[in-house]
Amino acid sequence: MTTVAQKPAPARALPLPALLALATAVFVTSLTETLPAGLLPAMSADLGVSESAAGQAVTVYAVGTALTAIPLSAATAHWRRKRLLLAAMAGFAAANTVTAVSASYPLTMAARFVAGVAAGLAWALLAGYARRLVPAAVQGRAVAVVMAGVPVALSVGVPAGTYLGGALGWRTAFALMTGVTVLLLGWIALLVPDRPGTERGDRAPVLRTLAVPGVAPVLFVTLVFVLAHTVLYAYIAPFLDRYGMGGSADLVLLVFGATSLLSIWIVGARIDRGLRALTVTAVLLTGAAAALLAAFADRPALVHAAAALWGLGWGGAPTLLQTAVADAGGEQADAAQAMLVTLWNAAMAGGGVVGGVLLGLFGATAFPWSVLALLVPVLAVVTGARRHGFPAQRR
Repeated sequence: MTTVAQKPAPARALPLPALLALATAVFVTSLTETLPAGLLPAMSADLGVSESAAGQAVTVYAVGTALTAIPLSAATAHWRRKRLLLAAMAGFAAANTVTAVSASYPLTMAARFVAGVAAGLAWALLAGYARRLVPAAVQGRAVAVVMAGVPVALSVGVPAGTYLGGALGWRTAFALMTGVTVLLLGWIALLVPDRPGTERGDRAPVLRTLAVPGVAPVLFVTLVFVLAHTVLYAYIAPFLDRYGMGGSADLVLLVFGATSLLSIWIVGARIDRGLRALTVTAVLLTGAAAALLAAFADRPALVHAAAALWGLGWGGAPTLLQTAVADAGGEQADAAQAMLVTLWNAAMAGGGVVGGVLLGLFGATAFPWSVLALLVPVLAVVTGARRHGFPAQRR
């Protein structure tokens, strides 16, 4: 009997079941971080604290990530990747379970800090894990698939969680997050291939990683770009309210989320051939959105147009920056990723502080002008790092 040999899988084929599991892990981390924002009134009333105190649930999470991403990433660098990812996701399941049942404000904050620690582990791991699952020619596309979890969490997960929290109670929303994470643990165990960590003794110290050509420019761009985005995103409601559009904040964010998903798709299709051009375009689109908001915030149609440009510019930014720092880091990519995660969360926390100061000193009209000012050095560094950091041709 004659047998027909099976054709080998194309070299550029993506292992979608595994990558979608990693994307779901990104979704879990992003939604766990931002979910309290839509549940603050109910959380504050139930825990017996003010809304501003309840809002520290987001800050504590970011602090946990920023403080622990680098040391924990270094300490677990030799762990096998699947084992580490399962441990991080189990941390989310435990933290969200405690949050769902806690009647104590200090205990809730402690659980949120633990969730932030788990996020630091996960974020420092996920992009590099995705790259190790595919050939070099499609590594950027693989990271784009995984990073799609961010805009999905922001545009779909947060509104859905807020709705469920209002209908069934805020504790139910966190309990459902635990359920999703438990299912994800099984998905990872069954369908995500394992990969080794680094050998003991191969971990690069922070200063040596910073000295690698291209790493410092990418980290600077990450810090300032995320800061610019967060200043506006965290305070979009008072900004819109200043111009009589407070009731349209959900629609504006929906437009932002939809175009963010489109941006992820575009970046995923083009990143392996045009990382530099895409990054420059992302900065310019975000700047164009800020300019529209600065000049025409009293015109609803142009505000929605600005939200669309903002989403197109920002949606692919996590993929672009994660890919750029991994390319620049080379053999020290994991350490570079951990540093990027730390700076990302520091910028998010800093954006909330800077935005609050701007709101108190100058009012909501200062937000888009501040974004424009911050994007000037970002664009200068991206265009200047043409050899290392944001090269025209990826290695």
